[in-house]
Amino acid sequence: MVILLKLLLAHLIGDFILQTDRGVKEKEEKKLASGKLYLHILIHILLVFLFLWDSRLWYAALIIGGTHFIIDAAKLLLQTPKTKRLFFYIDQLLHLLVIVAVWCLIQGYIPAFSLSEKQLLLLTGGLFLTFPTSIIIKTTISVYTPKTDLEKDDSLENAGRYIGILERLLVFIFIATGHWEGVGFLIAAKSIFRFSDLTQAKDRKLTEYILIGTLLSFGTAIVVAIVCTSFLL
Repeated sequence: MVILLKLLLAHLIGDFILQTDRGVKEKEEKKLASGKLYLHILIHILLVFLFLWDSRLWYAALIIGGTHFIIDAAKLLLQTPKTKRLFFYIDQLLHLLVIVAVWCLIQGYIPAFSLSEKQLLLLTGGLFLTFPTSIIIKTTISVYTPKTDLEKDDSLENAGRYIGILERLLVFIFIATGHWEGVGFLIAAKSIFRFSDLTQAKDRKLTEYILIGTLLSFGTAIVVAIVCTSFLL
């Protein structure tokens, strides 16, 4: 289980934390000619080496790096603007299947230096609720993006993304520490702040869009927290 969590952690960091929007855009434009693609693969290989920290498992990094290249290359060549969201989910599912397969292949090995299983579980769960969940939610509700009269200059750049990350991490901490009342307080506080914005916008589609995003954000955080804490009992 420790090795699986390390492989998942390496994937989350490589695919979501260290990969910028500019890099993704360049890969989509240049496809296999993009240097960002090969840098992305190299980062995944290095992360797996770093997290496993076991010379006996050198092949695991090469397997994950090689299959990651094949999956990403196929996505870049086959996806269209209309199928981009579908290929995002297929891409992530295939990466996870490879990680599980590699874990099954090497699960008999135990690295010499390791965080505890509980620490890795909490770290992986918390990291998943940052940029990975933001990207997943954004991709999921992209088909519902409304046209609003609110000017972009009226809000801070990427403020919504970081607000979502902070609220999910707070929900995760509240549940992990057994303080469910904190989740209710957080939902109430956000509802109060959002109310004035939605009243000003007078846009039903915008209201529904924000509500879907908020429910997905809180729902994902609650589910991840419950799953992680259930393994800690």
